[in-house]
Amino acid sequence: MPQRILVINPGSTSTKIAVYEDGVESFSEGVAHSAEEIAPYSSVAEQIGFRLKTIRASLSSRGLDMSTLSCIVGRGGLLKPIQGGVYAVSEAMKDDLRRARYGEHASNLGALIADQLAVEIGVPAFIADPVVVDELSDVARIAGHRLFRKQSIFHALNQKAVARRWASENAKRYEDVTLIVAHMGGGVSVGLHSRGRVVDVNNALNGEGPFSPERSGTLPAGALAKLCFSGTVTEKEVMKMINGQGGIVSLAGTNDMRVLEAKRDGGDAEAGLVYEAFIYNVGKAIGALAAAADGKVDGIVLTGGIAYGKPVQEGLSRMAGWIAPITVYPGEGELEALAAAGERGLAGEAKEYS
Repeated sequence: MPQRILVINPGSTSTKIAVYEDGVESFSEGVAHSAEEIAPYSSVAEQIGFRLKTIRASLSSRGLDMSTLSCIVGRGGLLKPIQGGVYAVSEAMKDDLRRARYGEHASNLGALIADQLAVEIGVPAFIADPVVVDELSDVARIAGHRLFRKQSIFHALNQKAVARRWASENAKRYEDVTLIVAHMGGGVSVGLHSRGRVVDVNNALNGEGPFSPERSGTLPAGALAKLCFSGTVTEKEVMKMINGQGGIVSLAGTNDMRVLEAKRDGGDAEAGLVYEAFIYNVGKAIGALAAAADGKVDGIVLTGGIAYGKPVQEGLSRMAGWIAPITVYPGEGELEALAAAGERGLAGEAKEYS
């Protein structure tokens, strides 16, 4: 009997689903949710019924017999820091997500929806590699003041998936290689994967590392502190500067690298400078992690939507190609990564969240 896996990826304004059969996509669909549809719900957890209705309608229109599913995999949400891997949805996990104990985000719905559907048909529900995966080495956690510690928040699902893909395509085990993976999308995370663990990575959410289309990355600490106490901005406004209205949005008025590239190609010198600065900062981050790996890097992987850009590929190859061979796996690949995680869960690799 084939393994048929339903994957669910809830976003702030959409719900993406797909069905994979023996690793091959049968279909995928993304349903957009308007602000008016979301507005009546005071919390993310309250959206479960609404999102379930959307998913059921989509599956029904496809004629899918739910009883043929082997498992259901949801996008991992904001949980306590955990090791990477596949996790069976548990009562403790559901309680943390319903209460938004570690933060509220649409991805919290992934495990809750997957579990509800899975219980109905008697199959397991899993999540995999949520953004809170924390495998940092002890030395990488140290910040420059005792009141602060580095926090691991990054694109763990896609980073882990492309690292495993690289290892497989090079006839190696993920646990036996050292890779640097640069995920470039709405946020940018650059991670050092060593022997199956992401031992160093920038906090891609709250202001660290390269800037991205919508996030500021690392800002000058002294200048930021003065701004915070200047009386001209609120805490909420500062946080929006860091995540949402920072990066290329602030520097060039767009969150689309394709628009920025077109402006650059059209002779806009300022757009060209911002474009090159983006590449420069990602390249520097790759180089820093190469030093953290003592220069012993098996490969560099570029991924995320921005990795489609040829000038980005060429610029980073120029800056970092001397460190190790560069492989490009463009796009997010989240649905495929969740399906692959489902296969590992069915094979008995799922961990316990408690």
